[in-house]
Amino acid sequence: MKFSLFSLLVASLSGVSFTVVAADGKTPAVSITEQADRLRIELGGELFTNYIFKGEERFFPVFYPVMGPGEVPMTRRFPLEKSEGEDTDHPHHQSLWFAHSDVNGESFWAVQTYKDRVPGRTVHQRFKEVVSGDEGGHFVAESTYVAADQRVVMTDTRTVRFYPVADAMAPRILDITIAFHASNGPVTFGDQKDAGMAIRVSPDLQVVRRTKEKGNETIPANGHLINSEGDRDVDTWGKQARWVDAYGKVGDQPVGVAIFDHPSNPRHPTWWHSRTYGLVTANAFGKHHFEKLDDPKAGEMVIPDGKTTTFRWRFVFHRDDPETAKVEAQFEAFARD
Repeated sequence: MKFSLFSLLVASLSGVSFTVVAADGKTPAVSITEQADRLRIELGGELFTNYIFKGEERFFPVFYPVMGPGEVPMTRRFPLEKSEGEDTDHPHHQSLWFAHSDVNGESFWAVQTYKDRVPGRTVHQRFKEVVSGDEGGHFVAESTYVAADQRVVMTDTRTVRFYPVADAMAPRILDITIAFHASNGPVTFGDQKDAGMAIRVSPDLQVVRRTKEKGNETIPANGHLINSEGDRDVDTWGKQARWVDAYGKVGDQPVGVAIFDHPSNPRHPTWWHSRTYGLVTANAFGKHHFEKLDDPKAGEMVIPDGKTTTFRWRFVFHRDDPETAKVEAQFEAFARD
């Protein structure tokens, strides 16, 4: 499907979001439909994910659910839905999202008051574009970071792209580019481990799980972690790597999710806040924590007033293990883009 430059320009200037539908009336290969509180993204007529941006308890926009090849759920349900047998730790680990626990001293990571720190909110403002099509689809959203006292700390523009799939078992890709704007004065991202582009994977992909029968201690589970440098499981935490993959079986389906850090990103290859209990976060800000340095500000990142800093990440939801899925080759293709 082709889109006219004029139609895209008009949409951008007017601020009106829209969905392109094929001229023959058929659903496009990538279909993005705007609803009251979310965008619904379908690939080949099947749900891939929702971008949920409104709701009383929304502290930041999230992608939920995220369905992998074969319609396999790839992220934890809690706290967005109740689910028996899932760990209920860290209620701010909400499927797939971006957040940071120290932006000019304000937390945008937590959803509860912690140590007398009342969290702020990342508030969706508007969609500049929502485009569906047979060759791909994307949306462009604008967000505002609002502190607990209602001060605007900064803003961002996030562009999210989706691609057609050849069949139900083909990899599903989500590309997200976030441009952070120091629109309301200088911005300092603090050196924190709780920050970055994050996913909380399905319990079946956890390396360990908690058990109430044994006093909430952790016991081995069935998932695995591996990074681009060959580190595995707990040894991936705090390491710099081009990508990390969480893989295993969800039910009886062999699947995984690889998260790529683009070479154009500041401080590439990024550090990873990758926990064996299911959290995987690309974190370019936590150098002090990850490298156990004396300087607590070693990983600070400053955006001067009026300037912008941009990051790109890719999530590849694939079948099988990382080697069979050719994750390294897929990263190299992303890196060339």
